[in-house]
Amino acid sequence: MTALLQPPKSTQTQGQTPSSTRVTSKKRRAFRALEPTRWGIFIRWMWLSLAGILSFFPFYAMVVLSLKPGMVVELPGSLLPWADISFEAYEQVLSGQNIIGWLGNTLIYSLVSVVAVLFLSALAGYAFAKKRFRGKEVMFWSFLAMVMVPFHVTLIPTFILMANLGGVDTYWGLILPSLANAQAVFLMRQFIQGLPDELFEAARIDGAGEFRIFLRIVLPLCKPILATLGIFVFLWHWNDFLWPLIIAKSNSMFTLTVGISSLQQQNVPLSTMLAGSVVALLPIFLAYLIAQRYVQEGVAGTGIKG
Repeated sequence: MTALLQPPKSTQTQGQTPSSTRVTSKKRRAFRALEPTRWGIFIRWMWLSLAGILSFFPFYAMVVLSLKPGMVVELPGSLLPWADISFEAYEQVLSGQNIIGWLGNTLIYSLVSVVAVLFLSALAGYAFAKKRFRGKEVMFWSFLAMVMVPFHVTLIPTFILMANLGGVDTYWGLILPSLANAQAVFLMRQFIQGLPDELFEAARIDGAGEFRIFLRIVLPLCKPILATLGIFVFLWHWNDFLWPLIIAKSNSMFTLTVGISSLQQQNVPLSTMLAGSVVALLPIFLAYLIAQRYVQEGVAGTGIKG
């Protein structure tokens, strides 16, 4: 009876050996050694704060100087936000200049390009990720090799082609050359490869066609990467300068980047140019706020399956 009441001699759990216990303790000590100290956390916080301030300073200076028209820029007095604030430069930009027309052209160029690039890259990514056909790998890597070719190399042939087709100073000539986006196709392929094949097999058994599978299964599951790509493509086209400068001949077809750059030739005050830059920055900021929660999911999801 006393033997039954005695505690067991070994307190180790079933299936756990002394060697495994020692390995586990060593791993814990190794991970504990990698944990930063309080001074390390403080130094890291200081460096990140300094980097954040340096990154934010140009935007701060742009906004503050745009609110002080007609003043000589004197540092650091001109950067004080509470001295002689006026919205005169914004009134001049929105009334006197052709900012509204340039803003409309940039919105058309960016939004149409985003929709077209996302749809075409999703189609191509689905084909390269889930379909089987002869020469798929060769075709994919040949298409991806376009990333290694600088845009400036193909700039003149692309302009000659658009000029022969009558696309100079038109919206379709501005948009068409940017639709074949190799980076977007690569990201879509990487994300779709991580989707389980059982979903597509079950849909085919139920009698769904390929285009219906693409619309009902692929696109809804690709919302994170589509939002991420949408932000990137929108930024690329919104900030694009060289191609709109070459393809647009009239002032009415200028985008914001080209139009604001043309203000330098008209001896426009610095505050007016900075106000136009602030107006051009606001849509980018709003677009990022709208799709911010999808960006990290989309970037992380592209590495699910290589």
